[in-house]
Amino acid sequence: MRNQYSDHFKLQVVQQYLDGDVGLEVVAHHFGLDYSMVRRWVEQYRQHGPSGLCQTRRHYSPAFKREVLERMWRDGLSIRQTEALFDIRAAGAIGRWERQYHSGGLIALEPKRTGRRPMPQKPPSPPPEPPSDGERSHEELLEELAYLRAENAYL
Repeated sequence: MRNQYSDHFKLQVVQQYLDGDVGLEVVAHHFGLDYSMVRRWVEQYRQHGPSGLCQTRRHYSPAFKREVLERMWRDGLSIRQTEALFDIRAAGAIGRWERQYHSGGLIALEPKRTGRRPMPQKPPSPPPEPPSDGERSHEELLEELAYLRAENAYL
């Protein structure tokens, strides 16, 4: 999902909420946003300051994902609180991790390969069988006979 809001816009929305006497829903309506998005931005700002509103692209290890989930379950945190606490800015990431973990355990938290799958390896083809005596020419048969006689003479 592409981030369609600039960091400056997010900061403007959060500042209006924090400076005003109106609630999240009023601020969200004023800017034409869903109030849950404004609530997420406010929480990220409170936890991490203005840098909490900047979009980042991170890859998380399965161990980190498990740690996040265990902390959320242990402390009874909501997904939104956990996102803010661990500075996870990808909306819906923790919910996706939780579903993956419940469906397949820690292995399911491994990153999935994207792109095309590699071509399957073909087993090496066996060497071609030598042609039968009926398919070889008279000269080829005489050459083989001479080679075998020389080999026997050597022994």
